[in-house]
Amino acid sequence: MLRMSTLFLRTLRDDPADAEVASHKLLVRAGYVRRIAAGIYSWLPLGYITFRNVERIIREEMDKAGFQEVHFPSLLPKEPYEATNRWSEYGPDLFRLKDRRESDYLLGPTHEEMFTLMVKGEYSSYKDLPLVIYQIQTKFRDETRPRSGIIRGREFTMKDSYSFDLDDEGLAKSYERHREAYIKTFNRLGLTFNIVSAISGAMGGSRSEEFLAPSPTGEDTYLLCEKCGYAANVEAMKTKVEAATTSIATIPPIEELDTPNTPTIESLVAVMNEKFDGNYQGSDTLKNVLLFADGEAISILVPGDREVDLKRVAANLPGVKELRLFDDADFAKRSELVKGYVGPQDAKKFGLKLYADPRVVIGSDWITGANKLNTHARFVTHGRDFHVDAFIEAAEVKAGDLCPECSHPVIIDRAIEIGHIFQLGRKYAQALDLTVLDKDGKSQVVTMGSYGIGVSRAVAAIAEQSHDELGLCWPMEIAPAKVHIVATGREDEPFIKGEEFAEALESAGISVIFDDRREASAGVKFKDAELIGNPIIVIFGKSLANGNVEVRLRKTGEKREVALESALAEVKILAQ
Repeated sequence: MLRMSTLFLRTLRDDPADAEVASHKLLVRAGYVRRIAAGIYSWLPLGYITFRNVERIIREEMDKAGFQEVHFPSLLPKEPYEATNRWSEYGPDLFRLKDRRESDYLLGPTHEEMFTLMVKGEYSSYKDLPLVIYQIQTKFRDETRPRSGIIRGREFTMKDSYSFDLDDEGLAKSYERHREAYIKTFNRLGLTFNIVSAISGAMGGSRSEEFLAPSPTGEDTYLLCEKCGYAANVEAMKTKVEAATTSIATIPPIEELDTPNTPTIESLVAVMNEKFDGNYQGSDTLKNVLLFADGEAISILVPGDREVDLKRVAANLPGVKELRLFDDADFAKRSELVKGYVGPQDAKKFGLKLYADPRVVIGSDWITGANKLNTHARFVTHGRDFHVDAFIEAAEVKAGDLCPECSHPVIIDRAIEIGHIFQLGRKYAQALDLTVLDKDGKSQVVTMGSYGIGVSRAVAAIAEQSHDELGLCWPMEIAPAKVHIVATGREDEPFIKGEEFAEALESAGISVIFDDRREASAGVKFKDAELIGNPIIVIFGKSLANGNVEVRLRKTGEKREVALESALAEVKILAQ
């Protein structure tokens, strides 16, 4: 058993200065983790037991699904990542290093290349497939701004698995096997979660879903339709729009207007309503947001009552590595682009590539910049006065937007990403020449799936969802111990009886922390028990004189006195 008198533990009463989210504050205060450097944490005994419990459950569910575990090093050679172009695509997020011979290596951010080469070295026939192999391994990513404790670190632990199939039908089956295994895993971890549509992004591939644990401090924003169950992260949300009802032929020609000092949508709407005694709104105006996409100047068109969501833009411009807004220096170099008064009607003349949010439908007319200082234009019509190169999901998503499946208004929530599954397809197999012979003896490129669970992140997500004002409230399977026994007072009897009780529980296979400290007050012990968060607290104190112990349930706060002679049987039932 773990004895508080000898346990390597120091609890804190105050939140760490750099902590912003509950899991970070409580995991540090309860003595589970300690910061080593920005985005790098060590695990103390209680934390590592909890971490291993999460890891154990993940491994058990992977094994039950028939997946096989392998293990790769974290230190990897450059060449496979060059073959897939990810040596450069990862950019500054990749930890690169050289050995004494000046050979290039990296610390693995993810292991698609290694898994692909492992299978290539062992298998060559369709008879060997399907195959699913996985590992639980440390990953490294040089995050620009590590934050939220172990939720977003530069070193973290992840379970990543990969499926290998001959065809897309087999891939779909492997994907569903993983989906089912993930649902079972997260249910066992005691997590509340939603499965949402996602974009594969740099991973490549087709179908992609995220498993998100709702949390007010989560970094991911997702949408949920409470009517039909549609869910998607903001990058994958599809905009439901209606086609323009007005014929282009009936729309008046462009009319330029003198609009001094109106560089913002709000100021423009005010002037338009004053000029025309109308009821213009921000949604009648068109924003032209200028960006550089890998050095190429582009314009993103969105209705004026919406902001451009750069995460959505980046996710929907495949292959683009760097995206940045025009700044004053850029406008100074391009005098034809008048800041605050840019319109799409001259985009081709200015050499701008035009992208439009789906709301900017063909046949719609807008109030927008006239490409002249202090001048706007109205009746600028899509399909007559400008044509876009492509539609992309670019505008911010708002609560109340229509569900693309059933047109019911969606709600928006925040969450922590705890898992992600992809149908990768043949991207990595083609790059690394992973082929097998089919039943006709013809060479076929293998198709792959990739499936990840953040192990260390799951610990934080559980903490975010399982705490109160007093401390952590771990689910039974995750807690460092199922039962936390507290002996109080100056007499020997509570300590003797408490130890006998702890030993009996341990003999029954129930994990125990025994607070056997003599010098600590009862108040300190109770606070530590609540902070540490084991699900059952049994107190040997004053009530022992009447033959009773106090049993507390950490999650619900329920307290009751139980006869000592029946307490063991009752606690065993509670700890199941």
